[in-house]
Parts: sequence; structure tokens; C-alpha cells
Amino acid sequence: MKTSDNPTSEKTVIINRVFVTPLETLWKAWTHADAMKHWWGPKMYTCPYFSIDFRVGGKYLGCMKDHNHNETWGTGVYKEIEEGRKIVFTDNFSDNMGNIITPEEAGMPGNWSGEMIVTLEFDENYGKTDFTLKHEGIPADMHDDCTKGWQESLDKLEAYLKSEHVQEHKHK
Repeated sequence: MKTSDNPTSEKTVIINRVFVTPLETLWKAWTHADAMKHWWGPKMYTCPYFSIDFRVGGKYLGCMKDHNHNETWGTGVYKEIEEGRKIVFTDNFSDNMGNIITPEEAGMPGNWSGEMIVTLEFDENYGKTDFTLKHEGIPADMHDDCTKGWQESLDKLEAYLKSEHVQEHKHK
């Protein structure tokens, strides 16, 4: 089905990127709440809160705050974890207590049909890490915005991985 014919259909965001960092370092950036606070969210957002119960069936809860102090909360459940290879989790809008709310209640435009799924794949390649992000269940009319948001978040992640804070911990 061609999504351009149906603006309410869903699309999948797929991003491939190579990080010039060992897999272990990138993995920690996705699995430790303190690391997530440094980079989670598009470039004009901060992440004042992130919690992770990193196990299959465990939950995460995170907050992105924009320059006007508007907060967007998200939560989900880890569905699959292959240590150092793959993470699959659900993605939902939520309130600050982790209760799932509709995208409309979160102030999000678009025709969202249900739960979104994010799949992260990691593959170390001579000290670099090939990384693939797949975000399923995105309304077609929000696909480009979502892709831009993920790219900006990954840009922040890349800068975080190059920061002194991360470099210090890699050498300990």
C-alpha cells in the first residue's frame, strides 16, 4: 500500500547510523537512565527525567522538555533484549506517572492508531558500531517530523558519546 494515497496510514521510521564508539559504550547510552538524560529528545529539548527497569517486562519513563518548559512524557515496556545486539520496546505517550495517554491527550497531531514499537540493533565493527533504529506505528503525516526528531536525538547521542564524561568512563 502506498502511504501517499492514505494520509491516515502508518509508516515506519528506519535510521541507519555508524557510531565511532565501541558497542559497549553505545549500549550503555541506551540502557542507563543517567546517560539517557544527556541526550534524549530532539535538539531543542532537554531530558529532566528518565528511569529504566532494563529487563524484559521492565518499563521506562522519560520526559522531554522544550524551551517553553512544555513537557512530553513517554513510557513503554521492554519486549526483547539480546545483550549487545538488540532491544525492542513499546513506545507510548504518558503522563508524568507513567500512565498511558492518547497522542491527542499529549497534544500530538496526526492519526495515531495504537501502540508503537521501537527496535534497536547494534553490530560492532572494528571499534565502531553499526546501529539501526526502527520505529513502527508512526502516522504517515508525522513520519518526517518523527524522523527529524530521531535524527536530532541521535546527533545529541553522538555528541554525548564524544564528551569528556563518557571518555573518562571508557578508560576506567
